[in-house]
Amino acid sequence: MPSTKEYLDFVLGQLDGIGSLAFRKMMGEYLLYLDGVYFGNICDNRFLIKKTPSMGKYETSEQIPYPGAKPMLMPSDPDDTDTLKRMALDACADLKK
Repeated sequence: MPSTKEYLDFVLGQLDGIGSLAFRKMMGEYLLYLDGVYFGNICDNRFLIKKTPSMGKYETSEQIPYPGAKPMLMPSDPDDTDTLKRMALDACADLKK
């Protein structure tokens, strides 16, 4: 099931104010970028973040975005704006190293 624009807007709203957010639509799903760094996906209306060393301190579940893809992490509470922002910032900091 492709992700909805409404869910994309929800996630972007949760992350508002942390930097330059962008997305790319890809086969009915969305790739998420923060300040030019690819850090997450929206797949089947699930917000997924790349597995990086900093993600171990957050409560997440491992999810497969689509068959054959590497596992990603789904935050346990998509309504916890502060945690989602910290996760995105931490993931991007790890990915820039």
